[in-house]
Amino acid sequence: MGKTQNIYVADIGSMDLAQGKTICPYYKSSSHDFNLLCGDTFELLPQFNFKFDMIFADPPYFLSSGGISVQSGKVVCVDKGDWDKSMSPEEINEFNLKWLSLCREKLKDNGTIWISGTYHNIFSVANCLTQLGYKILNVITWAKTNPPPNISCRYFTYSTEFIIWARKKEKVAHYYNYELMKKLNDDKQMTDVWRLPAIATWEKTCGKHPTQKPLALLTRIILASTKEGEWILDPFAGSSTTGIAANLIGRRFLGIEREQQFADISVKRRKEIENLKINATYRSKIKDIGKSMVDAPTLFANEKEPYADLPF
Repeated sequence: MGKTQNIYVADIGSMDLAQGKTICPYYKSSSHDFNLLCGDTFELLPQFNFKFDMIFADPPYFLSSGGISVQSGKVVCVDKGDWDKSMSPEEINEFNLKWLSLCREKLKDNGTIWISGTYHNIFSVANCLTQLGYKILNVITWAKTNPPPNISCRYFTYSTEFIIWARKKEKVAHYYNYELMKKLNDDKQMTDVWRLPAIATWEKTCGKHPTQKPLALLTRIILASTKEGEWILDPFAGSSTTGIAANLIGRRFLGIEREQQFADISVKRRKEIENLKINATYRSKIKDIGKSMVDAPTLFANEKEPYADLPF
């Protein structure tokens, strides 16, 4: 047998590992409902066998090309990092095909995936989804209620992002909590335009990721397409907003993040909500939690057998 290679990842049970590689923990919560891998998602996803109920992905938008914007009244460069540098259309398509193919292998047959983006990448994502056999269900328009101003005054102010919702297979039914979404929308069918604010100051107490999404957005996505206790994967976890939202409403999370500085913010955020007062404050600020009357989950604090329903 060849030499065993260590992969640093959260311990989510005795995973069925490939190629004789050992997965070692980066971080796991004491109740095993928040798990974090620190490494390249392209390298780590093939190393274990497990199927998730839902995936949320906020992949690179490839818009870091020296542009400027306004934050807190100051003109700032919008470059996010080397991982977001502009690429050719062919390179963007290749990138999206690769990660979407890997994620499809990690979805249950009735599972769904949500992908956020702007015009820089979302059309490529949509084409790749169709090419790989996913079925697109909706394209959500997130209309930000507090967008940054357009300082050039030569275009309409950018105030939206798009979120594609797709299921794994054309003819396998997916889960959608229609009644809850209707309830959250004052007893009217919820549309595909969501008016929600961008990230708030109280969401940055442990540090900030440059493309961090608001908890309100992820909470609605998770409530719409999962049941309590189900597993969610985020292959580009950033500061793990997906995981924090998941744990606040009783879901389980596995995130993969390449940059250690953002993985460390994720750990701080998860430890922060173990404070019951902070946890309650966060839940009170997310309107969909209050409207849905979702009780504070016992999963992340008290569950004795976190793997009773998992094939580990």
